[in-house]
Amino acid sequence: MATTVKKVAFLLGPTASGKTATACALRERFPFEIISVDSALVYRGMNVGTAKPDAKTQAAHPHRLIDLIDPDQAYSAADFRRDALAAIHHIHAHGRIPLLVGGTMMYVKALVEGLSKLPPADPAIRAAIEASATTLGWPALHARLAAVDPASADRLSPQDSQRIQRALEVHQITGVALSVLQTRSTERTIGDGVFPFDATMFALIPSNRAALHDRIETRFDRMIADGLIDEVAGLRNRYSLNADMPSMRCVGYRQAWQYLEGEISRDDVRAHGTAATRQLAKRQLTWLRSTANLRVIDCLEGDEAEQIGHHLRQW
Repeated sequence: MATTVKKVAFLLGPTASGKTATACALRERFPFEIISVDSALVYRGMNVGTAKPDAKTQAAHPHRLIDLIDPDQAYSAADFRRDALAAIHHIHAHGRIPLLVGGTMMYVKALVEGLSKLPPADPAIRAAIEASATTLGWPALHARLAAVDPASADRLSPQDSQRIQRALEVHQITGVALSVLQTRSTERTIGDGVFPFDATMFALIPSNRAALHDRIETRFDRMIADGLIDEVAGLRNRYSLNADMPSMRCVGYRQAWQYLEGEISRDDVRAHGTAATRQLAKRQLTWLRSTANLRVIDCLEGDEAEQIGHHLRQW
């Protein structure tokens, strides 16, 4: 007897492209259950600066893989792959279809392609890299990474200390660029390296970059008005945090942290935060445009759910 391949849909896009509203509209029309693909939404208490769906939205349209850990904890792509696969199987078992929604492309890659076999952490090498960063700064180490692994450096922000450190560490241990190891199919041994589902992918991509930038500025202004800085201050009081933790490196949180440390002005929070968000969107769009078998929907037209629904009915 032939086995029916179960279906999985993806709704991807850059920040501020309207993914949450579109996903909720689609869930009203199709038997979807939403799985978040967002590395910032996994943190409890980080609501304003992540544009996390509010309680009313989540009550009507539950999102899985949200509010998993505290901001002083870590969550890896391997963790996401494990949890997402479990959620997918659970949703299928209840006769529904998973709709994976978000913009953390590293999570998408890990889920669909599996994870590369990489060397374990080396405490001595990590300590040496951190010492260099303390002296030279992470942008200088980003430049060092660009010399040995330009592909990894190109996809990382100069302030992304955790991933810069890991890429440099892997290169020092193996003598091979992290980007090379990640593309060697023979090295894919964590998980089965296969995504055994009938998948369809949609991407909300704006036809006008300036319009997306306007959305980013409007949304960031709303975050500040809604209490982003107070949210970060409360998190600092509640948890043992530092500026290098992944949670506090999220866009918006990094700038609010700098303000609370007296390093930048309140006006700078807005200017630096919107600039960082635009850079994040640029990286997301670069990844999306290089992805095969992706159906692009213009997120500025206002009928995204209708367009996607038309294709889903055929699928």
